[in-house]
Amino acid sequence: MISLPSATQVWLASGTTDMRCGFDGLALLVQETLKRDPHCGHLFVFPGKRGGLVKILWHDGQGMCLAKRLDRGRFVWPRTEGDAVTVTPAQLGYLLEGIDWRLPRRTWRPQAAG
Repeated sequence: MISLPSATQVWLASGTTDMRCGFDGLALLVQETLKRDPHCGHLFVFPGKRGGLVKILWHDGQGMCLAKRLDRGRFVWPRTEGDAVTVTPAQLGYLLEGIDWRLPRRTWRPQAAG
């Protein structure tokens, strides 16, 4: 797991993104479409067309990083008004695990000890 500073924001881009984009193409999208600095240390998450692939652009102070594809299933993506929505790092963790981060539930809780 990558540890993020507490002030780090996570931005989910709306719509779909051409997954042929690399570091430079995604950085340009962040700068031109989202009007943010791609080198600020925040995470910018872009969905693929079919929902099983996301790219995360993150500058860690030394360079850029990219991310993840699910072998099965789809990422749960929010409906957004505008170009992007911000979520917490915990919600991003759920999203990357393929869990519906909008309503996480415990599946089982013990009733008694022992």
